[in-house]
Amino acid sequence: MKDVEKVVLAYSGGLDTSVCVKWLEEKNNVTVVTVIIDVGQPKDFKAVEERAYSLGVEKHYQIDGKQEFFDSYITPAIKANALYQGKYPLDAALSRPLIATKLVEIAKEEDADAVAHGCTGKGNDQVRIDICTTALNPKLKIVAPVREWDLDRPAEIEYAKKHGIPVDAHSVYSIDENMFGRSIECGILEYPEEEPPEDIFKLTTDPTKAPDEPEYVTIGFEKGVPVSLNDQKMNGVELIRKLNVIGGRHGVGRIDHIEDRLVGIKSREIYECPSAMILLEAHADLEKMVLTRHENYFKPIIDQKWTELVYTGLWMDPLKDDLDAFINNTQDRVTGAVKLKLYKGNQIVVGRTSPNSLYDYDLATYEEISTFDQKKSVNFIQLWGLPTVVARNKKMK
Repeated sequence: MKDVEKVVLAYSGGLDTSVCVKWLEEKNNVTVVTVIIDVGQPKDFKAVEERAYSLGVEKHYQIDGKQEFFDSYITPAIKANALYQGKYPLDAALSRPLIATKLVEIAKEEDADAVAHGCTGKGNDQVRIDICTTALNPKLKIVAPVREWDLDRPAEIEYAKKHGIPVDAHSVYSIDENMFGRSIECGILEYPEEEPPEDIFKLTTDPTKAPDEPEYVTIGFEKGVPVSLNDQKMNGVELIRKLNVIGGRHGVGRIDHIEDRLVGIKSREIYECPSAMILLEAHADLEKMVLTRHENYFKPIIDQKWTELVYTGLWMDPLKDDLDAFINNTQDRVTGAVKLKLYKGNQIVVGRTSPNSLYDYDLATYEEISTFDQKKSVNFIQLWGLPTVVARNKKMK
């Protein structure tokens, strides 16, 4: 790495980034500064700091990013009903632009020449971090030791042992976690025909062993943002934490997914996302009540494009800003409460209310009090079906 003297490394304290520290020092003779961003992952941050210094870093930063993660990244995803390929709620993907932003900030503060991360050359995270970093500061060099050294996981483990880097017992798996979910890869999971072993799950109970009685939760929203749980107001970080516990004990949020990565590889991904799946289900349901038919047909198109942009690392693309403007405009009416039943791995909406509801009981009811004039339907059907009838008759002739 020519012309690089100091590197700011996104550091988790795990195998990949610990190997990165030693590789940067040993192979490139550069000064390393490490940064860990707290986005709700269950870490012993003091132990991470101690490990960083034991590896020889010059300085270590710990940044509490939980509230920013909720406000600026999770909330927009909820508003966009973000599920990549209908399954993945973007838990890891959403954290990457935040991590990149903090790396750039620390690099400026430390007068560093480059930033580094532990992403491989096969995944999506390299794209997300690289593009966001360059968009924020094109002058910064980007170093990815795992990608550049072309290390496979067994080689990483061997390198770690050689350099005295602790390797935990579960290092066969690659795990990423934040408050919005948990992602698990590698090991037996690379065989898509095999059922995931139960020991990989930490947030969720096996649905077959979940309580035999359902539990009900009510999520309150204000302009698309979740603001209360069971009628109790709370900040988003606390709400998500509690929902993870409640949903997890009922086995909610397990996802086994064949995913199309941006680089063209199909990969088998396992996720645990109790709060994400509950909140997305509730939000999408509330939208159906308060948005018009035309909005409910069109918004999923916008949501899908938003989700694809975020998944593929284009968080800072102008098109995402444009989509945000549309989505935020629709959220002005997404206020209300949604009741869900959690049972044996399922989150089922069983009720909803909103001051902006477009549901009109007097029109919808089949009781005698209905204000809908059914006789008008005859002429409506004739006009609505006219193009179809004309085309079909023409074809038969």
